Amino acid sequence: MNTRTFETLEYNQIVERVSQFAMTQEAKQSILELEPTRERRHLERLHEEVQEAVAIININSHVPIHSLEDVSQILDQGKKGLYIRPSQFSALISFLDHCQKLKRFMADKEVVAPTIYLYAESISDLSSLEGAIQETIRHGQVDDYASKELTKIRKQIGVKEQRRKERLESLKKKYRTSMQESHPVMKNGRYTLPIKRENRNKVKGTIVDQSSSGATLFIEPAEMTEAQEELHMLKMSEEQEVEQILYTLTGEVLGHEQELHIAMETMHQYDLLFARAKYSRSINGAAPVFSEGFTIDLIEARHPLLGENAVPLSIRMGESEQALLITGPNTGGKTVTLKTVGLLALMAQSGIPIPAGEGSQLPIFQHVFVDIGDGQSLDENLSTFSSRLVNLIDILRQANDHSLLLLDEIGSGTDPREGMGLATAILDQLSEKGSTILATTHYGEMKEFADQKEGFINGAMEFDLETLQPTYQLHLGTSGKSQAFDIALKLGLHPDILEEAYAISYNEENKFDLAPEILQADSYKRQVSINRYGRPKSSLKKEKVKPKFKMGDNVHIPSEEENGIVYTGPDAKGNYRVQVKGEKRTYNHKRLTLSIPAEELYPENYDFDILFKSKEYRKINKQLDKKHVEGLTLDDEE
Repeated sequence: MNTRTFETLEYNQIVERVSQFAMTQEAKQSILELEPTRERRHLERLHEEVQEAVAIININSHVPIHSLEDVSQILDQGKKGLYIRPSQFSALISFLDHCQKLKRFMADKEVVAPTIYLYAESISDLSSLEGAIQETIRHGQVDDYASKELTKIRKQIGVKEQRRKERLESLKKKYRTSMQESHPVMKNGRYTLPIKRENRNKVKGTIVDQSSSGATLFIEPAEMTEAQEELHMLKMSEEQEVEQILYTLTGEVLGHEQELHIAMETMHQYDLLFARAKYSRSINGAAPVFSEGFTIDLIEARHPLLGENAVPLSIRMGESEQALLITGPNTGGKTVTLKTVGLLALMAQSGIPIPAGEGSQLPIFQHVFVDIGDGQSLDENLSTFSSRLVNLIDILRQANDHSLLLLDEIGSGTDPREGMGLATAILDQLSEKGSTILATTHYGEMKEFADQKEGFINGAMEFDLETLQPTYQLHLGTSGKSQAFDIALKLGLHPDILEEAYAISYNEENKFDLAPEILQADSYKRQVSINRYGRPKSSLKKEKVKPKFKMGDNVHIPSEEENGIVYTGPDAKGNYRVQVKGEKRTYNHKRLTLSIPAEELYPENYDFDILFKSKEYRKINKQLDKKHVEGLTLDDEE
């Protein structure tokens, strides 16, 4: 697998969505780093476990998963010789509590999850460690009764602080006339009296600080100094005892390091499983069956990023069917079909359920190669063709009999005859390598190639002639037609014109029939007239002169020594609109000569909007083709 494959098939978007269901940052990161694997037994077991996880969350969606980052930091800190801080022990107690909750949660899940319920049993009973922490740490602090020595010290501190308070009250009354304020002030951890500067000599003691103006001196009275020092010594003794207690408790935690790591790993694995399971429920996913050979059998499969807009796709390629060549109209779903198959293969090999019917089968591929490009403007065709050809050459070098190849409009972007020849030769060579191939094309000759080539089958995207809209349904064993003639007939083009066009295109006759009531309409009544040579000619009533050029023809303008591409025309005066260097100009047909016919430049059913319309116009048009968008309008571009 390579970066191009992941990006083109939007695999990265899938793992991003799965990661959003994980509870811990560690699991989120693990999911984002997921890559497909080829280990069949591992994949089959993983999908089985995910299905068990789905069964569990169908019963109870709240799984007691706890953050692991804090616990990892705590263990790393302890191993560096640093004690665990009281506030950190709170996170550790919470983790240990969730471990017990997880064990209780999984204890009664044997029936619905006979495999993964056992994993919770690997979490050791750490209630003794939890109890030791709770006896030592309360409300984020070392408890007064954590040791006899700490109890004694803190009681002494309490007595000293009470005496100091009483002494302060006495001194406050003694020096109240000399004080700037009526209450003692704590400065640098010492109690002081705010004495007016002019009264400094009235108070014996040490100046600890002064106000910004210098008018007030903060003096520690001499009568308080001894008490302050005693209290300070007790505080130091308290810190030493607390530190010793925390080191002892840290040592006890490190004594259970292995059990904690196992508990963390178990929690991590459950988070990964339940994240996949929750995602599976969100897409109505199912576990794929991995075929022993190369059978692809997707039942009602849906592209997971299209949501409710996805049209179910069913596709089966048996062991004898190596390649599928898909034809059909533009925007008919050919490219989406390729992307759906490729993306579901990547998901399946990453242990992610796929949005398809139960029993859907996929092979295990070593590589998934893609050559899928978007439509480009005429100016970009050469570079696009060259880029895609380089990619195809790379695929030819690397592909083998365990490769899935997804090739969209292979051979496009150049002269149709040469493009068809290249596409046929490349497909022929890739088939010799034994690769599984899904390709799309507009070239009619390639349909015949697929019919004759062993291991190749044709497929076609359905088009509804009643609604003139694609249905996005794939039909195997048949090749799609351009349906241009059928669509033109549906839109009302006279059968005589269609029969003439068909004869020109295929060098054979074909009959097109309209309903009698349409043929009887005045606009379709045929007339017989005499041409300038006295010979009878037939024409449609109000029939215009047969166009000299058609859309897409490359024409030369001798008067300007320029070439352009025919956009529309002719009008009543025989004028055409021609695009020259990105600008549309009007020329009479007498000023134009044909350089290259459109059919030699573009594949069948080429979307000329790519040439003549802006990207924004095509984007809006595509949106409106799908559905009505409130407030969105499309103004025609000249």
